[in-house]
Amino acid sequence: MADTSASTLRRAVAASAIGNATEWFDYGVYAYTAVYIGKTFFPSSNPTASTLGSLLVFAVSFLIRPLGGLVWGPLGDRVGRQRVLAMTIILMAGSTFLLGLLPGYSSWGIAAPIGLVVLRMIQGFSTGGEYGGAATFMAEYAPDRKRGVYGSFLEFGTLSGFTVGAVIVLLSETFLGEAAMNDWAWRLPFLVAAPLGLVGVYLRSKLDDTPVFRELARNGEVDQETGTQFRDLLGYWRPVLLLMGLVVTLNVANYTLLAYMPTYLESKIGLTSQQSLILVIIGQLVMMVLLPFSGRLSDRVGRKPLWWASIIGLFVLTIPLYKLMATGFWPAVLAFAVLGLLYLPQLSTISAMFPAMFPAHVRYAGFAIAYNISTSLFGGTAPAVNQALIGVTGDDIFPAYYLMAACVVGAIALRFVPETNGASLRGREIPGELIAAGKQ
Repeated sequence: MADTSASTLRRAVAASAIGNATEWFDYGVYAYTAVYIGKTFFPSSNPTASTLGSLLVFAVSFLIRPLGGLVWGPLGDRVGRQRVLAMTIILMAGSTFLLGLLPGYSSWGIAAPIGLVVLRMIQGFSTGGEYGGAATFMAEYAPDRKRGVYGSFLEFGTLSGFTVGAVIVLLSETFLGEAAMNDWAWRLPFLVAAPLGLVGVYLRSKLDDTPVFRELARNGEVDQETGTQFRDLLGYWRPVLLLMGLVVTLNVANYTLLAYMPTYLESKIGLTSQQSLILVIIGQLVMMVLLPFSGRLSDRVGRKPLWWASIIGLFVLTIPLYKLMATGFWPAVLAFAVLGLLYLPQLSTISAMFPAMFPAHVRYAGFAIAYNISTSLFGGTAPAVNQALIGVTGDDIFPAYYLMAACVVGAIALRFVPETNGASLRGREIPGELIAAGKQ
């Protein structure tokens, strides 16, 4: 956009990405320390039961996310993206930090797991406004013809959060040992959320709201009543449903690959916790290097061709790659890397594609509500669902079937999604439909 300087654009990218990194740092650290958290808050003679209890609490934060979307989304369309994002990052970082200080079951009894659930609910509530807002903020600052490459840096923040979390857990396990991790050292990664959050708040507080929102406000096109906002949003039920369908594929792949994979590999092929973390770190670093290139490619060929390639590739190759993973550490590294590369075209285009499915005056709300409802049902629940159904069916490859089913849902939705590459995000019309009608 012409009214955004290069330095302001860089700050907007950094402000969006640091919040996303904080969000996914929390989810990554929780997933990577799920075994220790289970032992601390859900002690049991059955290790699987303790881990499942921890994973179910992981899912709780996702079940509360739609409420966060319902609150933060309309608020972001009414008072601005920047103000809401400053609030959500404080809640996210604060709840993550407090989890690191929360006494365990041996000290507090039943109050300990209750406290854990409460903190995860706060985290989920804040995240319900964080991701949709950060993607909207990034997209509305980026130039229309470069939204893919700039938007990819939001997902660079996602993988950075996961990777930094994995590295801290790995270093803690390596240098402090399993006994210390079980006792107290699992808490250390959660305490890192505080400085991350402070940096994010500082960056976001130094920016004006997006050019798109400021233009809406100048033109008097911002809905001032929540009831009016929801009535307006009901008129865009079609993109809401389509986005939810795409998010089924996106998040089942995301949480199966990035959050659940260490647990799966430790039980499937007997990897140590350190080995599984090394595998995930390698795969994520490869994805981080390639993200901007994939985003730039989407600016040239469009978002939909990349999504088709990803969905078809995952559907066809997931079972062979899971079977390859079961043969040993280095085959698992190769298979995980290939799965990550197949997932990359989806991940790299979220911030460019999803905000452009809605007009500016309901963009934050439409994105946040649709994204979080779908994520709560099919994203954060993926680790617990996979773990439980492996136990019920005895089929270790069940996560592959689950991912394939999610690909079918995404393919059906993608068929009806308009291409949004290069579309302007200004105004009260759906950008992709304007392109299809030849008006952009």
